[in-house]
Amino acid sequence: MSTPARKQTECVANELDHSDVIYGRSIIRDEIAALTAVAEHLDDRFSAAVESMLSLKPGARIVVSGMGKAGFVGMKISATLSSIGFPSFFLHPADAIHGDLGRFTKDDLALLLSNSGETGEIIRLLPVLKQLGAHVVSITRSKSSTLATHSDTVIETGVFPEAGPLGLAPTTSTTVMLALGDALAMALVKRRGFSREEFAVFHPGGDLGRSLMLVSEMMRSGDSHCVVHHSTITKKALHAITETKGRPGACAVVDDNGVIVGVFTDGNLRRYLEGDSADFLEKPIGSICSRNPITIRPERLAQEACRIIQERQIDQLIVVNDQNIPVGLVDIQDLLAFGMIRPNR
Repeated sequence: MSTPARKQTECVANELDHSDVIYGRSIIRDEIAALTAVAEHLDDRFSAAVESMLSLKPGARIVVSGMGKAGFVGMKISATLSSIGFPSFFLHPADAIHGDLGRFTKDDLALLLSNSGETGEIIRLLPVLKQLGAHVVSITRSKSSTLATHSDTVIETGVFPEAGPLGLAPTTSTTVMLALGDALAMALVKRRGFSREEFAVFHPGGDLGRSLMLVSEMMRSGDSHCVVHHSTITKKALHAITETKGRPGACAVVDDNGVIVGVFTDGNLRRYLEGDSADFLEKPIGSICSRNPITIRPERLAQEACRIIQERQIDQLIVVNDQNIPVGLVDIQDLLAFGMIRPNR
C-alpha cells in the first residue's frame, strides 16, 4: 500500500520527467529551426563546392579537417564521401601541423570545418594549403571570418545560438555542419549518377552490403555449378551432381545449344523414388526434369533471388545469361550462410 509520502515523491518524479520531455522537444525544435534557415539560404556557393569535388583529378582525395566536435563531424563526412566513391580521409589539424600536412597533394581538395572560422589549428593549415595549390572549401558561420576569407569556396551556415541552457556546448552548430556534409555527399551522388551496384562495391559487409549484393557475387559457378545435356542418362546426371564441388543438390539441364530447358533437383529425385516408376534412372534426364524452370540474371540483386526462393518454396535457383545459358546457381544454403534469410522460412 502506497504511503502519502511515496505518492508525493512519485508525483514530483512524474512532473520532472514531463518537464524533461518538454525541454528535450524545445532543443530539437531549435535545431530544426536552424536547419530550416540554412536550407532556405543555400546558394550558388554550395553548387560551387559540389562542382569542385566533381572536378577532382583521378587519384585526388577530399581531405576533411576540423577541431574538437567539428572534427568528429568531419570524420563522419569523410566516411560518407568514401562510401560513395569519393576517396577521402580525415586529417586531425593538430597532427597536420606536426608533419602530416605532407599527406596533401596539390590535386587534393581540403574541406575545413570551423564554426567560428577562427580555430587556431585550422587557420595554421591555410598557408601550406595555399602554397601547395590545393583547393579549399570551408563550412563556417560567417563569410567574413579568417577561414572564409582564405577559402576558395565558402558554405556559410549563418550565426545561430547553440541549443541548451548555457548556449556554449556545440549542438546547433554541429548539427548544421553534419547536415551540410550529408547534403554535399547526396548532391554528388545525384550529379554522378551513382548506381545501387556501384554503392554495393563500397559496402560489402553488414546488412547494407547484403541488401546490395548481386547474384553474381554469391552464386555457385564454374566447377561448383552442375550442367548436364538433356540426353544424359539420369544415373550419370546424379553422379555428376554428386561429383560437383559443394554438392549443390541440383543440375541445370540444357539443349544442344547450351540453352536451359529444365532443372533436376533433390526434390525431383525424392518424388521419383517414392513413385512407382523404377526405371527412371535409365531415362534421359531431359525426359524427367522439371521443364521451364524459374531463373534469374547474374546482375540482379541477391535480395531478389532470396524473395523468389522464399515465395516459390524452392531450394535452388538457376542463374542464366542473356542467351538463357546457365552460368550459376543460387542455393538456399548460401542465403542462410550470408544471413539473408532466417532458418525457418
